Amino acid sequence: MIGLRRVSIHTRLFLGFAGVLVVSGALMVAAVYLGMRYLPSYDLGSAPVRPGVVPDFVPGMPADELPQLPPYVDPPGSYADPPGSYADTRQVRSKEDVWATVLTVSVAGAAVVAVLGLAAGWLLSRRLLAPLGAISEAAARAGEGDLSYRIDAEGPRDELRRLADTFDGTLARLERSFAAHQRFAANASHELLTPLAATRTALQLASTDQSGGELARLAPQLAAANERSIEIVHGLLQLAGAEHAQPDTEPVDLAAIVAETCGELAARARTAGIGLESDLEPGRSLVGNAALLRRLVHNLLDNALTHNVPDGWAHVSVYGEGPVTLEVTNSGPRVDAEHTDRLFEPFHRADSRVRSDRTGHGLGLAIARAVVRAHHGTITATANADGGLTVRADFPVEA
Repeated sequence: MIGLRRVSIHTRLFLGFAGVLVVSGALMVAAVYLGMRYLPSYDLGSAPVRPGVVPDFVPGMPADELPQLPPYVDPPGSYADPPGSYADTRQVRSKEDVWATVLTVSVAGAAVVAVLGLAAGWLLSRRLLAPLGAISEAAARAGEGDLSYRIDAEGPRDELRRLADTFDGTLARLERSFAAHQRFAANASHELLTPLAATRTALQLASTDQSGGELARLAPQLAAANERSIEIVHGLLQLAGAEHAQPDTEPVDLAAIVAETCGELAARARTAGIGLESDLEPGRSLVGNAALLRRLVHNLLDNALTHNVPDGWAHVSVYGEGPVTLEVTNSGPRVDAEHTDRLFEPFHRADSRVRSDRTGHGLGLAIARAVVRAHHGTITATANADGGLTVRADFPVEA
C-alpha cells in the first residue's frame, strides 16, 4: 500500500481501470462458458451428412417418393474435400467440443478487448490528467515566487478545468495582494521618512546656531513634522483595528450617524465654500459597530471635502432596506476611472488628488474599506464624468 501511494495518480488510475477491465472480462468469459455449458441441452450424436448426398431415410416421406440416389455417409474424419472447404475448420462432434470452442473464443475475444481497452485507457487517462501537470508546475513556480504564471486550461468545463481556473484566480489574487503589500511598504516608508527627514534637517540647522534663535524659528516646523508622524501612526493603528474588528450585535441607525457627522463638518464645508447636502431615509439600521461606522462616515465625508474644488459640492445619502446603502458623491478634479480601485490602498493618492499642502495621509479610504469588510459589506468607487468621485458602500442588514 505504501509503494502504491508513491506511484503517480496517472499510473494508479490506469491500474484501477486495468483491474476493472480484466475482472469484467473474466466475469464475461465465465458467464458465457457456464451459460453455454449448463443451460442448453445438446444432441450431437448424429453423423454429419455431406452436401449433395441425400440420406437413405427422410422422416415423413413415402419410400416411393425418395430420390433415386445412392445414399452415402462419410465416416467422421474421412471427407475427401479439397483444401479451403469447410472440412478444414474445426470439427465439433460433442458437447465437450462446444464448451472448449466457446471457452477458447471467449478468452481470445476478452484478451483482444483487454489490450485495446488498456491502450485506450492509458491515452484517455493521460489526456484527462494533463491539467494536473500544469497545476503542479504553477504551484512549483508560485512556491519560488513567480505568481505571474497561468495555466489557461482548455477543453470542457469538467472538475479538472474548474480546478485549474480556480487556481488561476487564486494566483491572480495573490499577485495583486503581494503587489499591494509591496506598494504599501514603499508608501509607508516614504510617508514616515518625510517628516523624520524634515525633523533631522531642522535639528541640524538648530544645532549650528549657538544663540538658540534658529531653534525657536524651526520649532513650529518640528512640531508640524512630529504631528504628521503621529497622525500616520494613528492612521495605521486605526487601519489595523478596523481590519480585525468584530461588529457588535446591536442594531445601529446609520442615517442618524450620517446626520450627526454632517453637523460636525458643516462649519468646515462653509469655510471651504463647499455645499454639503444630505438625503437620509430615517430608520435605516444595520447590525454593526457604531464607533467603526462613525469612522467610516467621517472618512468618506472628509475625503469628499478635502478633494474638492472651490464652490464645489458634496452629497451624502442613506437608503435601502436590504442592503442598506451609504453613498457619498462630490465634485472635484477628474479621476482616472482605471485606477479607482487603487484609491482604497493605504497611502495611495491619484495624481489629481494630491494637494500641494500634503494634507491627509492617504489612509482614509483604506480604513473605510476595512470597516465595510468588517461588516461583511462591499464598497466601490466610481469616477464621475464631470469630475469628482462617488463612493458607495452596501451593508447587509444582519452582519
